[in-house]
Amino acid sequence: MNISIDALQAYLKDRYGGWTTEQSMFMKLVEEIGEVAEVLNKRAGRKASDETDLSEQLGTELADMIHYIVAIAAINDIDLTRIIVEKDRKASVKYNHKVNLETFLANREEY
Repeated sequence: MNISIDALQAYLKDRYGGWTTEQSMFMKLVEEIGEVAEVLNKRAGRKASDETDLSEQLGTELADMIHYIVAIAAINDIDLTRIIVEKDRKASVKYNHKVNLETFLANREEY
């Protein structure tokens, strides 16, 4: 299953719209960033780890981060897809990338 940013935003807008604040979503995001840091420290051996699958745990925490990032955009009616493409287009020029995200996606859809 593929999940588009637009679909995730619509889902999260429906879930959170009207009753939560960007501040509360941001605080949840900060918590999740801390949990990613903890997993990364375990993977690097800087923190003790049990036998848990750290790759799975990292994926779960990254998914939580994405959830709250997209939720903040959703409750603020920010078109993340448009902004990501525009930002990447500018960064591609600035850093001399041969292919930007928009071109990559267009070429990928051909196959």
